[in-house]
Amino acid sequence: MASPGFLGALKLYAALWWCVLSCKQNLAVVGFKTRIEVELLVKGHSDLGEVAPEVKPSDSQTSVAIADLEWREMEGDDCGFHYGDGTNEAQDNDFPTVERSRLQEMLSLLGLETYQVQKLTLQDSLQISFDSMKNWAPQAPKDLPWHFLRKLQALNAEARNTTMVLDSPPEAWPTEKGGQTEEGMMYWDPAEDVAADIYSFSELPMPDTPVNPLDLLCALLLSSDTFLQQEVLLKMSLCQFALPLVLPDSENHYHTFLLWALRGVVRTWWFQPPRGLGSFLREDSVVLSRVPTFAFVRMDVSSNSKSQLLNAVLSPARRQWDCFWHRDLNLGTNPREIADGLVEISWFFPSGKEDLDVFPEPMAFLNLRGDIGSHWLQFKLLTEVSSAVFILTDNISKKEYKLLYSMRESTTKYYFILSPYRGKRNTNLRFLNRLIPVLKIDHSHVLVKVSSTDGEGFLRRIRAIMCSVARSPCRRMSVEDMAHAARKLGLRVDEDFEECQKAKDRMEKIVRKIKDVDAYKRDELRLQGDPARKAAQAEREFCQLQWASEPPEKHRAELRRRALELRVQQNGQEPTSGVQEFILGVSSPSPSERQYFLRWMEWGLARLGQPRPRQPPETLLTLRPKLGGPSDLNEPLWPEPLGVEHFLREMGQFYEAESCLVEAGRLPAGQRRFAHFPGLAVDLLLGGLPLELVDGATLSIPVRWVTGLLKELHVRLDRRSRLVVLSALGVPGTGKSTLLNTMFGLKFATGRSCSARGAFMQLLPVAEGFSQDLGCDQILVIDSGGLISGALASAGDRFELEASLATLLMGLSNVTVVSLAETKDIPPAVLHAFLRLEKMGHMPNYQFVYQNLHDLPVPSPKPRDRRQLLDPPSDLSRAATHLEKQGGGFRTLAGLTERQHVWHIPALWHGAPPMAAVSLGYSEAIFELKRCLLENIRNGLSNQNKNIQQLIDLVRRL
Repeated sequence: MASPGFLGALKLYAALWWCVLSCKQNLAVVGFKTRIEVELLVKGHSDLGEVAPEVKPSDSQTSVAIADLEWREMEGDDCGFHYGDGTNEAQDNDFPTVERSRLQEMLSLLGLETYQVQKLTLQDSLQISFDSMKNWAPQAPKDLPWHFLRKLQALNAEARNTTMVLDSPPEAWPTEKGGQTEEGMMYWDPAEDVAADIYSFSELPMPDTPVNPLDLLCALLLSSDTFLQQEVLLKMSLCQFALPLVLPDSENHYHTFLLWALRGVVRTWWFQPPRGLGSFLREDSVVLSRVPTFAFVRMDVSSNSKSQLLNAVLSPARRQWDCFWHRDLNLGTNPREIADGLVEISWFFPSGKEDLDVFPEPMAFLNLRGDIGSHWLQFKLLTEVSSAVFILTDNISKKEYKLLYSMRESTTKYYFILSPYRGKRNTNLRFLNRLIPVLKIDHSHVLVKVSSTDGEGFLRRIRAIMCSVARSPCRRMSVEDMAHAARKLGLRVDEDFEECQKAKDRMEKIVRKIKDVDAYKRDELRLQGDPARKAAQAEREFCQLQWASEPPEKHRAELRRRALELRVQQNGQEPTSGVQEFILGVSSPSPSERQYFLRWMEWGLARLGQPRPRQPPETLLTLRPKLGGPSDLNEPLWPEPLGVEHFLREMGQFYEAESCLVEAGRLPAGQRRFAHFPGLAVDLLLGGLPLELVDGATLSIPVRWVTGLLKELHVRLDRRSRLVVLSALGVPGTGKSTLLNTMFGLKFATGRSCSARGAFMQLLPVAEGFSQDLGCDQILVIDSGGLISGALASAGDRFELEASLATLLMGLSNVTVVSLAETKDIPPAVLHAFLRLEKMGHMPNYQFVYQNLHDLPVPSPKPRDRRQLLDPPSDLSRAATHLEKQGGGFRTLAGLTERQHVWHIPALWHGAPPMAAVSLGYSEAIFELKRCLLENIRNGLSNQNKNIQQLIDLVRRL
């Protein structure tokens, strides 16, 4: 047993270290490694990992204070175990500041202390600034949160790397011996200061940061609002990182179950129903999917890494996926300061490929960071939500036996993973035998990992156990079910507050009445039916007559009369109850409540199209019309779902009809009822919601509605209304929306939720300090959706419509990104728009992006010369039927790719989804494209930037 004098010396040693490190950056940064050294010495660890005799009750409080354990002092021979709530209940008065301010120290170190009252928002993270144009490395701890957010926004697999490149010459860095940096070396020259004392120590700059990546994640989430938390977790899921489920906050004595933050994560997997009914792709939210769940925890010490074991279990043969951060990754061994008690979750989803699927069905995996005795509340939760719990430990003594004895009423299956070379073999066996009847286990529930040489065999055994548990009657819980268990245990659930729940109730009032989507569109969204289509057609014909040399006045008058009658008919309608409820939702005076309502609406409407069987992607690609063959925009790959855009479209139609009547003198301006609708929509646009620019139902621009939106936006932005417009065009399914979302962190719909029609716009703010340099205050990004088909349609209305829409979007733009599929064809409508705009003297900056983007591996094409993008024997000859009347057209097209940039973007996925992560090559290529676009805007290569009034004039003219 350690003597009091020895313990006092250790405390003094730790205090000296704390004083030394507090000099660095004027921060009270505790000596991370010192505390761990003290912990190991007090607990009796030697360099060989041997464990000394158990600390007696008389010394327990001292060891608790120094090692930051949360064990209750256990006295007597009874088996009752009193557990804490996961907070620091026992504190030594010698170190009060260290224990109470650890979180504050970390927040101060990372520069996040200012975001504890006014939280960091999603819009803060989306601002375009100087840093958006450079691939910079963090040079100070305060850079780490922003570096992480930018890398995560770009879906960069290296986002968790917190290595810093300090702004000091390499010769000033500490030397290395045997590959190990001398991290403990201090330099002190008393001659420089006669009064120098221990506070004069200064630590040399190190090329690495002492911040553990999990500490960085916890600090950032604690400093973010719930919408940024949701975006962070969504991006992490795309990178195949394990996601936080329970966020610890011992400073404020509560932990948070992240239900709301996980609601945005949706996954697609290969589903095999029972009784051999065939297999199909299924898409659902991870929050709602009930699957077998397996928890991995550590008791006391374990020589085996939980995270490494979990990664190996999830990884197929000859591939290693690092879902869970572990000790052998870069900086993975740095001591955790605030992340102990963090519970992470990850999932396995089958792909339908036998060589890749390690399990036949979806499964969830939980990982508790830290020791179960120190975080008993989290461990209790895991035992109540898991199908089985795997406990990794080297020692099972009286203390651990008492701990597990308190779980004697638990119905969860327990498995132990031991190492034969650590701990006390006889003691372990004695207490294991006593635990067998308590936990209702047998000897098959005790696994011994003999050595790393038998790793594959050990993994096969672990997987076989999990499959066996999943096949038997076992507990299957969704994340929503887990949240109910968390509430019962006293954990805070992040969506259990008034604004969120009020928004949810309003959503349910709307969704509850929707029994059939098609019938609801017909009966409740009445203005989007035949009257809207006929009015749009009449107005389109009227606009075309304006360009005619001698428009027949009688025909123009007839079109005007017909359009007005249709608008009168629309204006005679009243908003239905569902539309009125939606208007109330977006009219809330609370910006947060509006955002909650929109998110709830998105998820509630998505659930209406219940996961239905659909064909595998190979079949969809086979059935997709080839470029150059007939195609119809009325035939999407799957039915268009009901979305928030339909309700906003209905509001737009009410405003459009009313404005038409006011213009015609049929309605006094003072009797308008819907004049405030553009203001409501602009609030949503400024909050990050994409708004519809081109009506997906009529394939036309509702000019009055869009003009009203832009005028209101001009008022809101006041003097910061200089715009650059960036548009993305191309065939549906070529990755336009994914590209824009990855490049700028936007929220354009992708995949199954993507509408087959319509073009959407979203606003990106430019930081005030950068706007003068960039030459604009806002960037308006337009995603063309599915407006442009890949077909060479017959020279009729369809082609003219596509060409007109392409001309409109490109005419509004300063920069246009043309997204191409596996073939080299540029959509004919886009080619036609090039020539129209050149005749008008408007040629935006073009970037041609060739993408290989599918949810399955496809062979990459051979590299091609950039100038061969337009091959005269194919593209130009086929386009000639539509462009033969355009003088100089061939010269324009032949020289197009010589003047502009052409990009080859690697495949999105590294491997086969759904378990594949985004490839590093894709992320890096997207960043280079983004940098090029911003450089072109900055250097004035994107034509003259616009203000909002000029944009309004362009909309009317085009």
